[in-house]
Amino acid sequence: MAAPLYESNLTSLKLINRGKVRDIYDIDDQHMLIVTTDRLSAFDVIMKTPIPDKGRVLTTVSNFWFDYLADIVPNHLASRTLDEVLPDAGERATVEGQATVVRKLRPLPIEAIVRGYIIGSGWKDYQASGAICGIRLPKGLQLADKLEQPIYTPSSKAAIGDHDENIDFDATVKLVGRELAEQVRDVSLKLYTKARDYAAERGIIIADTKFEFGLDENDQLVLIDEALTPDSSRFWPAESYTPGKSPESYDKQYIRDWLESQDWDKTPPPPTIPDEVIARTSEKYREACKKLTGKELG
Repeated sequence: MAAPLYESNLTSLKLINRGKVRDIYDIDDQHMLIVTTDRLSAFDVIMKTPIPDKGRVLTTVSNFWFDYLADIVPNHLASRTLDEVLPDAGERATVEGQATVVRKLRPLPIEAIVRGYIIGSGWKDYQASGAICGIRLPKGLQLADKLEQPIYTPSSKAAIGDHDENIDFDATVKLVGRELAEQVRDVSLKLYTKARDYAAERGIIIADTKFEFGLDENDQLVLIDEALTPDSSRFWPAESYTPGKSPESYDKQYIRDWLESQDWDKTPPPPTIPDEVIARTSEKYREACKKLTGKELG
């Protein structure tokens, strides 16, 4: 297991932004370097303790899905290598396995969320209104029930420290126009369905996931950021799944559940997470990576 990387400090490239998890560096007019750190964000608050191997898992899993789903939509991966943009071997070693060279694109101001099961904020919305993001659902659903068909429930993108806000489809039309809003919706549902079926063959239920998109210089839709990782999705072991109760998970739900048990108002500063919870979360991330990609991180 590599030493955790809470924050990258590359000196040969200009830092553009530190997000909740990713540090982004400028390469040239057309390219950026995204370093996926081991930081963990829960309830839109960055935890103080990194999760060992988390960044390598997210990078490995995302790159796997970018390749597997490339027939549906292009992605932001560039042809330039890490060796080219970080020629110094010592500096390169600090981010090896969790840095990706990507194309510069114009990100859309929405997060494209697809839900195949009812859990999390969707379950709370359903209990309150019988609907999620304005989509009416059948009466009598239980926690973690599988939906008859996956549903598209977008949200607005929040700044660091703010909470993403669920919005309905009409709100996305106002943000990006009807044609693009429909394309994002349709592509997101296709991506989820193909990934869900693949994961199911490997014993993993993808309960829901979040995609982000950008536009290239030709206004073509491109999948960006990350894809179907334990950070952007809920992964459940199929063997222990039972509707009516909160399932076990391969993702950061383990830490979310621990945080929910604490006397914390979900604003900074977050509580200190015990070592055993950190270790178990890291183990779950690595296990998901192995099941989905066949790669076991050394």
